[in-house]
Amino acid sequence: MKELKITPISNGTAIDHIEAGMAMKVARILEIPDAEIRSTVSIAMYVKSKKMGFKDILKIEDRVLKKKEVNKISLISPNASIVIIKDQEVLEKYYVSLPKVIKGIAKCSNPNCITNRGEPVETEFQVTNGKEIRLRCLYCDKNVTDILASIV
Repeated sequence: MKELKITPISNGTAIDHIEAGMAMKVARILEIPDAEIRSTVSIAMYVKSKKMGFKDILKIEDRVLKKKEVNKISLISPNASIVIIKDQEVLEKYYVSLPKVIKGIAKCSNPNCITNRGEPVETEFQVTNGKEIRLRCLYCDKNVTDILASIV
């Protein structure tokens, strides 16, 4: 028997394969609690998954994510998949990919970095993926330790 855990959406974006317990953080970086959203947002947490054991799912009616938003998601849930839905049909499905360099997505934690001195410079970080994802500022070489807190 197939059990429906989360209501389908007609048009919008479903973010699947989010690491268990991370859906609220994904919602926060997409500014869902703060944005003036007049569409349905569904969050399912700790859903059983054959592939992952448990996973989270986030569905946003009437919204397609921008590349910058997808890059933010890749930093905190690098195995997530994005599903674009139109007229209740899957229009496109792809997995997020961790970029080698990110621009304007994170804030450098070094208060002396040029990006924090009021200069018209966009932040830029090298992204490395080992056991943990790491960001290194390309201006001051500072490693960002709290990625979630640094995402802007």
